[in-house]
Amino acid sequence: MYVETLAVQRDPQRFNVLETPAGVGSGFVWDTDGHVVTNLHVVRGSDEARVTLRDGRSWPARVMGGDPATDIAILMIDAPPDALVPLAVDPETPIEVGQTVLALGNPFGLDHTLTVGVVSALHREIRTDTGTTIRGLLQTDAAINPGNSGGPLLDSSGRLVGVNTAIASPSGASAGIGFAVPVSTVARSVSSILDRASAPRPGLGLRVADASWMRELGLSGVLVVEVSPGGAADRAGLRPTRTGASGELELGDLIVAIDGETVRTPGDLSAALSRRSVGDQVTLLVRRGEVETQISVTLEVERH
Repeated sequence: MYVETLAVQRDPQRFNVLETPAGVGSGFVWDTDGHVVTNLHVVRGSDEARVTLRDGRSWPARVMGGDPATDIAILMIDAPPDALVPLAVDPETPIEVGQTVLALGNPFGLDHTLTVGVVSALHREIRTDTGTTIRGLLQTDAAINPGNSGGPLLDSSGRLVGVNTAIASPSGASAGIGFAVPVSTVARSVSSILDRASAPRPGLGLRVADASWMRELGLSGVLVVEVSPGGAADRAGLRPTRTGASGELELGDLIVAIDGETVRTPGDLSAALSRRSVGDQVTLLVRRGEVETQISVTLEVERH
């Protein structure tokens, strides 16, 4: 399955907005209700997504939700049930070092590519571009390249073993070290995402700088870029980033902790909020200039 996304890119210095292709990834059908599993990093920040099945038919996809702790996301497509063929999924599928596995995906846009390898190790962990640490991963030497993210890793019987997520490679191409989220974790994440999708998601009523902006600025934490007028952050008094009278950039509040939990990246903040509910009161540790202050915020329904 081929997943394409389109994202809005923002320039923190000029506040320009530009729609650009965000990239491509892979995925697979979870059930005949139209749920599709992929990686969260494939669809994060996208305004549109489209899923193309093996027979060439494609549908617009809606992001149901994601789990930053596992990099799993669920899309929803309005395809007829007879077009949807779910993979065989058993959370108890045995996984052993040395067993043969098959990776399916769309590396470099080459759709429906199959590569073969073995499970090289269990219980690996990686740190993502957003700063989130994903634990309990499978390591495989099956060739995984850009575009494979979100595709299934299968055993020799065609059962789901994991979801291809990342590679370790200085060149960005396969170097024989790939990582996949194991099927037991995928099943738990999917169940949790679908449960949350039926309930309102908590939010702060603000937009933050992404991880690449933070690296450019040399900051650790989550920079507030905008606050929604009348929203939770606005009512609590959080300050957004803005352009001063003379044209210089005036940085907004920098969130460095939530309820005592250190926040270094937008992924950390998203993960912390995912464990809370609408109406919960949280205490943010905010750096404003050279001064740190605590601000209480009551979480609202996340705005889109």
